[in-house]
Amino acid sequence: MPRPPEIPLVVAGPSGLYCHAGGFHIDPWKPVDRAVVTHAHSDHATAGCSRYLTSAAGEPVLARRVQPDAPIEGLPWGRTTSLNGVTVSLHPAGHLLGSGQVRVEHRGRVEVISGDYKVAADPTCDAFEPVPCHRFVTESTFGLPIYRWPESDGVAADLAAWWSENRALSRTSVVFAYALGKAQRVLSMLLEAEAADEEATIFVHGSVESFVEVYRAAGVRLPPVRRATPDLAKQHRGKALLVAPPSVLGTAWLKRWAPFSTSFASGWMMVRGNRRRRGVDRGFVVSDHADWPGLMRAIEATGAGSIGVTHGSSEAVVRYLREVRSLDADVVPTRWTGDEDGTVTGNDIAMKTHPDQAAEEPGEDPQGGLFN
Repeated sequence: MPRPPEIPLVVAGPSGLYCHAGGFHIDPWKPVDRAVVTHAHSDHATAGCSRYLTSAAGEPVLARRVQPDAPIEGLPWGRTTSLNGVTVSLHPAGHLLGSGQVRVEHRGRVEVISGDYKVAADPTCDAFEPVPCHRFVTESTFGLPIYRWPESDGVAADLAAWWSENRALSRTSVVFAYALGKAQRVLSMLLEAEAADEEATIFVHGSVESFVEVYRAAGVRLPPVRRATPDLAKQHRGKALLVAPPSVLGTAWLKRWAPFSTSFASGWMMVRGNRRRRGVDRGFVVSDHADWPGLMRAIEATGAGSIGVTHGSSEAVVRYLREVRSLDADVVPTRWTGDEDGTVTGNDIAMKTHPDQAAEEPGEDPQGGLFN
C-alpha cells in the first residue's frame, strides 16, 4: 500500500482503544459514548455504552450480552460507514458468530483492529478474511510456537470416542466450555463426528442454551440439545453428554449428574499440567483463537508494516516480529487478564500489558529458546 501519514489513527487510552479523529472507542473497557465492538465476549463488549456499532451477524449476540434495548447498529460485512469523517467497516474474524475485525481509514491511512480471531475453518461462524492495511493490531492469546492446533476432525473423533467409553462405564460425560462460542463449536464437532443419537442425548447448561438459540436462528447447524434440569439428570445421568461452563465445577448442580467424567475444551490443554490444574479428567485441544502459525499467516497476509500486539504473549510476539521478521512492532496495552474459557478480570491499573499466561506452566520458558 502507498506510504500513509505516520500518525496512528487508533491509540490506547484510559478506556481502551480510541480513534481521536472519529471520536469512538473499539472494544472499550468502560461505558463510552460510541463503541465499535468486535464481538460479544466480556473482555470486548462493555454494557452501558450510549451507542454500539458491530457486525450485522453479531448484533443479536451482542444484544444478549449488553442489554436487550441497547442502541446497536449492525453493519453487513465490508459495508462502510462514516464516523466523524473516518471510514469504518467490519470484516470476518472467525472467532465466533459475528466476530469481526474493525477497519479504520482516514486521510489515506488504514488500520485494522483484529479483536480475537482464528484462521482455522469453523462451520459455526464466518471465516477469517485478511484485510490489507498499514497497521494491524493483533491479539496474541496463544502467541508462542508451542501452540499448534491439531486437526478439528481428529479432535471431534476423540471426543465422540471418549463419550462412548463413558457410556459403557455408566458415567456422564461433562465437557466444560465457555457458554458463547466454544460450547457451540463443541456441539458442531459432535455433529461432525455423528456422535448424537436418540439413545445418548446431549444436554446443555442454561447459559449455553440461550446462545444455541441465537446460533440456530443464524442458520448454524447444531445437534439437538436439551436444557439440563434435575429431573432429566435423574433419567439420563450415566449416558448423557453435558456441555456446561467451567464455573459449575464443584457445584451441587453438577453433582446431580454423578457419576461423571469431566473434560475441558481449550487451547490451554495443549500444555502439560493445565488439565491437572483445572481438575478435570480429560483435555481436548479446541481453540477459537489463532495458534502460532495462524498468527504469523494472518499478520503476513495483511501486508502491514506496523504491527501492534495485545491480549496474550504480546512481548514475546513483538520480539519475534522485530528480530526475525524485521517488522515495526509494539505492545498495545490492555487492562484485561484471563483465560480463553472466558474467566476475565480487569486490572485496576488501566494501562497494563496482559501477562504471559504460558509462563504459568512449570518447565516452559516463553522467552528462552523461543526463536531457535
